[in-house]
Amino acid sequence: MMKLYSYFRSGTSHRTRIAMNLKGLDYDYIAVNLAEDKQLESKYEAINPQGLVPTLQADDLILFQSPAILEWLEEVYPEHPLLPSDSAGRMRVRALSALIGCDIHPINNRRILQHLRNELSVSEEEVLTWCQHWINEGFTALETLLDKDKTRGKFCYGDNPTFAECYLIPQVYSARRFKVDMTPYPNIVAIDEHCRTLKAFLDSEPMNQPDAPH
Repeated sequence: MMKLYSYFRSGTSHRTRIAMNLKGLDYDYIAVNLAEDKQLESKYEAINPQGLVPTLQADDLILFQSPAILEWLEEVYPEHPLLPSDSAGRMRVRALSALIGCDIHPINNRRILQHLRNELSVSEEEVLTWCQHWINEGFTALETLLDKDKTRGKFCYGDNPTFAECYLIPQVYSARRFKVDMTPYPNIVAIDEHCRTLKAFLDSEPMNQPDAPH
Protein backbone atom coordinates (compact mmCIF):
# COMPACT_ATOMS: atom_id res chain seq x y z
CA MET A 1 0.00 0.00 0.00
CA MET A 2 1.41 3.39 -1.00
CA LYS A 3 1.48 6.22 1.52
CA LEU A 4 0.44 9.73 0.50
CA TYR A 5 1.56 12.52 2.81
CA SER A 6 -1.07 15.14 2.18
CA TYR A 7 -2.91 18.18 3.50
CA PHE A 8 -6.59 18.52 2.75
CA ARG A 9 -6.41 22.05 1.31
CA SER A 10 -3.06 21.77 -0.46
CA GLY A 11 -3.58 22.22 -4.20
CA THR A 12 -0.62 20.01 -5.07
CA SER A 13 -1.89 17.27 -2.75
CA HIS A 14 -5.36 17.68 -4.27
CA ARG A 15 -4.07 17.19 -7.83
CA THR A 16 -2.14 14.09 -6.76
CA ARG A 17 -5.22 12.60 -5.10
CA ILE A 18 -7.21 13.19 -8.30
CA ALA A 19 -4.61 11.38 -10.41
CA MET A 20 -4.42 8.42 -8.05
CA ASN A 21 -8.19 8.18 -7.83
CA LEU A 22 -8.60 8.34 -11.61
CA LYS A 23 -6.15 5.45 -11.89
CA GLY A 24 -7.99 3.49 -9.21
CA LEU A 25 -4.98 3.30 -6.88
CA ASP A 26 -5.31 2.63 -3.16
CA TYR A 27 -3.16 4.53 -0.69
CA ASP A 28 -2.87 5.33 2.99
CA TYR A 29 -3.59 9.00 3.66
CA ILE A 30 -1.12 10.51 6.11
CA ALA A 31 -2.09 14.03 7.13
CA VAL A 32 0.57 16.73 7.42
CA ASN A 33 -0.96 19.79 9.04
CA LEU A 34 0.41 22.82 7.18
CA ALA A 35 -1.56 25.20 9.39
CA GLU A 36 0.56 24.01 12.32
CA ASP A 37 3.78 23.87 10.23
CA LYS A 38 4.10 20.13 10.74
CA GLN A 39 5.83 19.94 7.34
CA LEU A 40 8.79 21.79 8.87
CA GLU A 41 9.34 19.33 11.70
CA SER A 42 12.42 17.13 11.52
CA LYS A 43 10.35 13.94 11.42
CA TYR A 44 8.73 14.98 8.15
CA GLU A 45 11.80 16.68 6.71
CA ALA A 46 13.60 13.35 7.08
CA ILE A 47 11.10 12.07 4.51
CA ASN A 48 10.97 15.18 2.33
CA PRO A 49 13.89 17.59 2.94
CA GLN A 50 12.03 20.35 1.08
CA GLY A 51 9.32 20.30 3.74
CA LEU A 52 6.45 20.37 1.27
CA VAL A 53 3.47 18.19 0.43
CA PRO A 54 2.65 15.92 -1.21
CA THR A 55 5.12 13.12 -0.73
CA LEU A 56 4.31 9.68 -2.09
CA GLN A 57 6.01 6.63 -0.61
CA ALA A 58 5.91 3.46 -2.70
CA ASP A 59 7.84 0.74 -0.88
CA ASP A 60 11.38 2.15 -0.56
CA LEU A 61 10.82 4.81 -3.20
CA ILE A 62 10.11 8.35 -1.99
CA LEU A 63 8.56 10.66 -4.59
CA PHE A 64 8.12 14.40 -4.22
CA GLN A 65 7.04 17.32 -6.41
CA SER A 66 3.55 16.65 -7.78
CA PRO A 67 4.44 17.06 -11.50
CA ALA A 68 7.08 14.32 -11.14
CA ILE A 69 4.68 12.17 -9.11
CA LEU A 70 2.00 12.41 -11.82
CA GLU A 71 4.50 11.50 -14.53
CA TRP A 72 5.71 8.53 -12.45
CA LEU A 73 2.14 7.34 -11.91
CA GLU A 74 1.50 7.54 -15.64
CA GLU A 75 4.61 5.46 -16.41
CA VAL A 76 4.18 2.84 -13.70
CA TYR A 77 0.37 2.55 -13.87
CA PRO A 78 -0.49 3.01 -17.55
CA GLU A 79 -4.09 1.84 -17.19
CA HIS A 80 -6.61 4.68 -17.26
CA PRO A 81 -4.08 6.97 -19.00
CA LEU A 82 -3.99 10.64 -18.11
CA LEU A 83 -2.04 11.65 -21.21
CA PRO A 84 -3.20 11.34 -24.84
CA SER A 85 -1.65 8.68 -27.04
CA ASP A 86 -0.23 11.14 -29.60
CA SER A 87 2.76 13.42 -29.06
CA ALA A 88 0.90 16.61 -30.02
CA GLY A 89 -1.87 15.77 -27.57
CA ARG A 90 0.59 15.04 -24.78
CA MET A 91 2.32 18.35 -25.44
CA ARG A 92 -1.04 20.18 -25.31
CA VAL A 93 -2.06 18.59 -22.01
CA ARG A 94 1.34 19.22 -20.45
CA ALA A 95 1.23 22.84 -21.59
CA LEU A 96 -2.23 23.41 -20.11
CA SER A 97 -1.07 21.77 -16.91
CA ALA A 98 2.07 23.92 -16.76
CA LEU A 99 0.02 27.08 -17.29
CA ILE A 100 -1.66 26.29 -13.99
CA GLY A 101 1.10 24.47 -12.16
CA CYS A 102 3.90 26.89 -13.05
CA ASP A 103 2.25 30.26 -13.63
CA ILE A 104 -0.73 30.38 -11.23
CA HIS A 105 -0.39 28.01 -8.30
CA PRO A 106 3.16 28.74 -7.08
CA ILE A 107 2.54 32.48 -6.84
CA ASN A 108 -0.44 31.86 -4.57
CA ASN A 109 1.19 29.07 -2.56
CA ARG A 110 0.80 29.27 1.21
CA ARG A 111 4.46 29.94 1.89
CA ILE A 112 4.43 32.85 -0.58
CA LEU A 113 1.35 34.33 1.06
CA GLN A 114 2.86 33.85 4.52
CA HIS A 115 5.96 35.72 3.37
CA LEU A 116 3.78 38.56 2.10
CA ARG A 117 1.95 38.70 5.43
CA ASN A 118 4.78 38.14 7.89
CA GLU A 119 7.88 39.56 6.23
CA LEU A 120 6.46 42.29 4.03
CA SER A 121 3.50 43.26 6.27
CA VAL A 122 1.02 43.03 3.42
CA SER A 123 -2.60 43.38 4.54
CA GLU A 124 -5.16 40.60 4.07
CA GLU A 125 -6.99 42.75 1.54
CA GLU A 126 -3.80 43.16 -0.47
CA VAL A 127 -3.05 39.43 -0.23
CA LEU A 128 -6.51 38.73 -1.62
CA THR A 129 -5.93 41.21 -4.45
CA TRP A 130 -2.60 39.53 -5.21
CA CYS A 131 -4.20 36.09 -5.44
CA GLN A 132 -7.08 37.30 -7.59
CA HIS A 133 -4.75 39.09 -9.99
CA TRP A 134 -2.60 36.04 -10.77
CA ILE A 135 -5.52 33.62 -10.94
CA ASN A 136 -7.39 35.94 -13.29
CA GLU A 137 -4.35 36.39 -15.50
CA GLY A 138 -3.85 32.65 -15.85
CA PHE A 139 -7.53 31.79 -16.19
CA THR A 140 -7.98 34.41 -18.92
CA ALA A 141 -5.31 32.73 -21.03
CA LEU A 142 -6.63 29.25 -20.26
CA GLU A 143 -10.21 30.21 -21.11
CA THR A 144 -9.05 31.55 -24.47
CA LEU A 145 -7.16 28.34 -25.24
CA LEU A 146 -10.17 26.22 -24.30
CA ASP A 147 -12.54 28.36 -26.33
CA LYS A 148 -10.39 28.09 -29.44
CA ASP A 149 -10.25 24.29 -29.25
CA LYS A 150 -13.49 23.35 -31.02
CA THR A 151 -12.63 19.62 -31.06
CA ARG A 152 -12.50 19.00 -27.31
CA GLY A 153 -15.29 17.32 -25.37
CA LYS A 154 -16.27 17.98 -21.76
CA PHE A 155 -12.68 18.18 -20.57
CA CYS A 156 -9.69 20.41 -21.27
CA TYR A 157 -8.57 18.05 -24.03
CA GLY A 158 -10.57 15.34 -25.72
CA ASP A 159 -13.25 13.24 -24.06
CA ASN A 160 -11.37 11.91 -21.06
CA PRO A 161 -9.81 13.51 -17.97
CA THR A 162 -6.08 14.15 -18.18
CA PHE A 163 -3.32 15.81 -16.21
CA ALA A 164 -5.00 19.10 -17.14
CA GLU A 165 -8.02 18.39 -14.94
CA CYS A 166 -5.74 17.20 -12.13
CA TYR A 167 -4.27 20.70 -12.15
CA LEU A 168 -7.37 22.70 -13.02
CA ILE A 169 -9.92 21.46 -10.48
CA PRO A 170 -7.79 22.29 -7.40
CA GLN A 171 -7.07 25.71 -8.89
CA VAL A 172 -10.79 26.38 -9.35
CA TYR A 173 -11.28 25.40 -5.72
CA SER A 174 -8.60 27.92 -4.73
CA ALA A 175 -10.11 30.58 -6.98
CA ARG A 176 -13.41 30.30 -5.14
CA ARG A 177 -11.60 30.43 -1.79
CA PHE A 178 -10.00 33.68 -2.91
CA LYS A 179 -13.36 35.05 -4.10
CA VAL A 180 -12.46 35.18 -7.79
CA ASP A 181 -15.41 36.05 -10.04
CA MET A 182 -15.74 32.98 -12.29
CA THR A 183 -18.27 34.60 -14.64
CA PRO A 184 -15.68 35.37 -17.37
CA TYR A 185 -14.64 31.70 -17.51
CA PRO A 186 -17.62 29.63 -18.73
CA ASN A 187 -15.47 26.86 -20.23
CA ILE A 188 -13.50 26.43 -17.01
CA VAL A 189 -16.69 26.43 -14.95
CA ALA A 190 -18.31 23.83 -17.22
CA ILE A 191 -15.30 21.51 -16.95
CA ASP A 192 -15.27 21.89 -13.18
CA GLU A 193 -18.99 21.14 -12.94
CA HIS A 194 -18.63 18.03 -15.10
CA CYS A 195 -15.63 16.74 -13.14
CA ARG A 196 -17.55 17.16 -9.90
CA THR A 197 -20.07 14.59 -11.12
CA LEU A 198 -17.30 11.95 -11.19
CA LYS A 199 -16.45 9.91 -8.11
CA ALA A 200 -12.68 10.20 -8.55
CA PHE A 201 -12.93 13.97 -8.30
CA LEU A 202 -15.51 14.03 -5.51
CA ASP A 203 -13.45 11.66 -3.36
CA SER A 204 -10.40 13.89 -3.79
CA GLU A 205 -12.13 17.15 -2.76
CA PRO A 206 -10.53 18.93 0.21
CA MET A 207 -13.54 18.73 2.50
CA ASN A 208 -13.82 14.98 1.92
CA GLN A 209 -10.36 14.30 3.38
CA PRO A 210 -9.85 12.84 6.86
CA ASP A 211 -7.95 15.90 8.07
CA ALA A 212 -10.56 18.41 6.89
CA PRO A 213 -12.38 20.26 9.69
CA HIS A 214 -15.83 18.81 10.33
